[in-house]
Amino acid sequence: MTAATLQFVDTPDGAFAILADEADRVIVSGWTDDTDAVLARLRPDQRPADVRRGTTTAADAVRAYYAGDIGAIDSVVVSQRGTRLQLAGWEALRAITPGTPLTYTGFATALGSPTAVRAAASICARNAVALFVPCHRVLRADGSMGGFAWGTRVKQSLLSRESAT
Repeated sequence: MTAATLQFVDTPDGAFAILADEADRVIVSGWTDDTDAVLARLRPDQRPADVRRGTTTAADAVRAYYAGDIGAIDSVVVSQRGTRLQLAGWEALRAITPGTPLTYTGFATALGSPTAVRAAASICARNAVALFVPCHRVLRADGSMGGFAWGTRVKQSLLSRESAT
């Protein structure tokens, strides 16, 4: 990839970064205002040669989500590279209904491998397009937060926002 557009959106959970490719597909997103932290979510060979500040269509979906339209993020086009299992997992994450999070075991079951809990957790951890691929909707078996690349405070805020709809 030669060029990408980087946009930051102010949210109640802090600055939200969106990095989109030349086709305006989101390749990285998360709660940071640090360009280096955004790029670190990509493997070095997948990082764009040129990153420019600009606008993305995904920014409107972020604003709508935080204004109460939880479904606004569903139509955002994303582009991630990974194994077949990762790609299937990221697609499955998009199918989790807001307000009804799954456990890692439940997510592994949804992927067709109920005993592959570590693989399910790894799929969540490697998700570079947070919010649009809602890995925050997966919890530990005991209902606790588990990990989240952007912090458990943000994860809890998102889950609370979604359970209120």
